[in-house]
Amino acid sequence: MAIYEFVLKFTVGDAETDPSQYFSALGDAGCTDALVGVGQMGVIGLDFSREAASARAAITSAIADVKKAIPEAVLIEATPDLVGLTELADLLGFSRQYMRKLAYSSPRTFPAPIHEGKPSMWHLFTVLRWAQEDRKRRVDTTLAELAKLTMSVNVAIGEREADFREVERVRALIA
Repeated sequence: MAIYEFVLKFTVGDAETDPSQYFSALGDAGCTDALVGVGQMGVIGLDFSREAASARAAITSAIADVKKAIPEAVLIEATPDLVGLTELADLLGFSRQYMRKLAYSSPRTFPAPIHEGKPSMWHLFTVLRWAQEDRKRRVDTTLAELAKLTMSVNVAIGEREADFREVERVRALIA
């Protein structure tokens, strides 16, 4: 068993819904291993530290627990997934300047950002895989497993509104 630390963010109604009304239901449903954040009306964030046999078991049980407590909750984000250079540098034990040098001087091997701008963002899993394979860097396997799963969860969330025929056409185009 390992301890997985992740955040799940849900909408829980309209912008008028006070998410603090769900605290006791979340505890009763098994979310006692999460800190609950309610900084925005209609949205609730749960910062989990869950012991489980796998990242999949941790995340799926957490989602099920939240849905048991708040049936109308809609998952909108799972982290850790998108990260900037500062977070990457901290996780890999590099300075931010060295991380930036690696990211921009190794375009053939360093993963492309998922968003380029201020700040640029990368999927954590792709950079952890690069660090392990290209740089022979030791990577926390629990974090890598979790980052791969949260990336997949967020892709699935993004596909909710997608036209699946177009998704299939684009997949064929970029394969």
